[in-house]
Amino acid sequence: MKRLEKSFEHLLFTSRWVMGPVYLGLALALVILLFKFAKEIWVLFADIMTATGGELIIGVLSLVDIALIMNLLIIIMFSGYENFVSKMDDLHSHQDRPEWMGHIGFSDLKLKLIGSIVAISGIELLKAFMNVDNLSDRHLAWMVGIHVTFLFSGLFYAGMDRLAGKGH
Repeated sequence: MKRLEKSFEHLLFTSRWVMGPVYLGLALALVILLFKFAKEIWVLFADIMTATGGELIIGVLSLVDIALIMNLLIIIMFSGYENFVSKMDDLHSHQDRPEWMGHIGFSDLKLKLIGSIVAISGIELLKAFMNVDNLSDRHLAWMVGIHVTFLFSGLFYAGMDRLAGKGH
């Protein structure tokens, strides 16, 4: 029976590698977002002479939005891989290794995720306010409501995380 238990535990432990292709897929998503970024910057430069100030600001905010999402994907890929699949031991001495790599736990990862979602939502809301003439009051109200929901969710999560940390 002990042998069966050991085999089962080994199978469970090894199953973490099922997440490997997921992190590879996120790396491919970075490439897709890079193409989206290139398209956005191309449109921004193509319209530079005819665009209004508001349209240029919306274009730049779109670039910032894509950059935030790409940064978030990198954090999720590295932290998720190191927390749930395998340590990147060969990269500990690499000169370009980010300082946070290997130090972000699951709780930190969730806080960064909710913080990024709030930031991305805020940028989308700002873009909507820059284009307020083309949106209905109902649409804007929904956007504000969703943003406030994300904001309070993040604050409540951070508060719960802080309370849980004080008990240790």
